[in-house]
Amino acid sequence: MLVRLAHVCIETTDLEASEAFYQSLGATRRFEFRNLQKTLIGMYMYFGEDSYIELVLVAEPRQEGAINHFALQVSDVDTAAEQMVAAGIEVTDKELGVDHTWMVTCRDPNGIFIELHQYTDRSLQRQGGTCCIDYTP
Repeated sequence: MLVRLAHVCIETTDLEASEAFYQSLGATRRFEFRNLQKTLIGMYMYFGEDSYIELVLVAEPRQEGAINHFALQVSDVDTAAEQMVAAGIEVTDKELGVDHTWMVTCRDPNGIFIELHQYTDRSLQRQGGTCCIDYTP
């Protein structure tokens, strides 16, 4: 049985800004949701290989759940950061994480924390192993 993440659903009060943000990362609108009045109320943004972010227009986002962040894999983190900066998006400096993966971070228009990952030959996501960090819950 194949199990992989199909999509992440993000509630937004600004569908246009959210779509523009994810387009700056290379996503394209795959399909959209319209209500009975034919008003655009959401869409699936396509990142390739059956990877999507679902955007849903809401009057007010819910304040429930416990997702800290999500990560998007990119082929070149420097190019991704440059494209985002050119689109007016603030990104952090590139860092090599303790998992041996290059990353930059940003927030989408809804305040959601996002990591952009570029895997290396040593990335634990590809090699497995143990990642030791200084963290106590």
